[in-house]
Amino acid sequence: MSKIPPSELTKKALDSLLAEGLADEGDPRSEMVRLSVQHLVEQALEAIVRDLLGRGYYARREGDQPGSRNGYRRRRLKTAEGGVEFSVPQVRDISGARIKKLADRLQGRTEELESLAVEMWARGCSTRDIEAIFRDGDGKSLLSRTAVSEVTETLWREYEEFATRDLSEIEPLYLFVDGIAEKLRPGTKREAVLAAWAITGQGRKVLVGLSPGTKESTDCCREFFEDLKRRGLDDPILAVTDGAPGLIRAVEECFPRSLRQRCLAHRMRNILAKVPQEIQAEFRQAAQASYQAPSPLMAETLKDHLVQTYEERFPSAVKCFLEDFGASVAHLRLPPAHRKVARTTNLLERLFREERRRSRAAGMMFG
Repeated sequence: MSKIPPSELTKKALDSLLAEGLADEGDPRSEMVRLSVQHLVEQALEAIVRDLLGRGYYARREGDQPGSRNGYRRRRLKTAEGGVEFSVPQVRDISGARIKKLADRLQGRTEELESLAVEMWARGCSTRDIEAIFRDGDGKSLLSRTAVSEVTETLWREYEEFATRDLSEIEPLYLFVDGIAEKLRPGTKREAVLAAWAITGQGRKVLVGLSPGTKESTDCCREFFEDLKRRGLDDPILAVTDGAPGLIRAVEECFPRSLRQRCLAHRMRNILAKVPQEIQAEFRQAAQASYQAPSPLMAETLKDHLVQTYEERFPSAVKCFLEDFGASVAHLRLPPAHRKVARTTNLLERLFREERRRSRAAGMMFG
């Protein structure tokens, strides 16, 4: 039997991810969700064992207390972010039916687990959240009140550590910010979550912050950024956002020394919505040629050519193309090897999609 509970090993891996991020060959958002789900599940299973045995992991059996721990068995959950393996504690000389029932019940609740994993870091979990996720088919809690309290207290302490951690050691080259609607609590409407990730000078991708909020509100976004800066986050070279006015204003106010990049994935969707379908491929090619030009000067030349070619036929699309054009090509002022990863927030969005497609992160050349 391991001398360290699996949940503690998972927590160490999660701490390392949140503090140091991942190198360019990994996807830190997916890894964060997977590790958070694993940690949450292992905490709940170990809380059941403490209930059954009447003692903690490191405590010795007293007198004629029944049962003992008997190692762990690995099980696997299929989630939208890939497989999640977790450790199921085994017991002897006592029934382990409650443990098995909870582990079996989790197989059909991966979407709720992923949402709760996001909430853990966005605003912390309540006892109601834990009770809701660990109910059986009849609505009865699979955890005792004591176990629910233990799990909630542990997760809340970890959330507070994350929400107040020192960010001064992170050296952000590029900061990606977006606000996505996510169902944070089972049975409730989707709520906005502001999320920020940084690519550091060492080429690692690090989660900087998650917070309930809306990107439409300048005050909300400003408060989010000011909290990050109070905790030591420096201005990035470039900050990437979509076209939400509140988010744009807050970035310009809070990071005045940074370039601002308009997310080209959002921008292109907005433009093509104003073009007939039979012309979309042609218009896309012309717009991308300008947005992804070899230099800012070439981008201006190609922009003028697009305007001359399409303005009379598709004035609304051309107007959308010209809007905030300077921010759309800000990435062209970066080294060529960095431009592809610094011109869209799409990687950030993947964390919050109900149906996510696995893909290998684009390679980067930092040095």
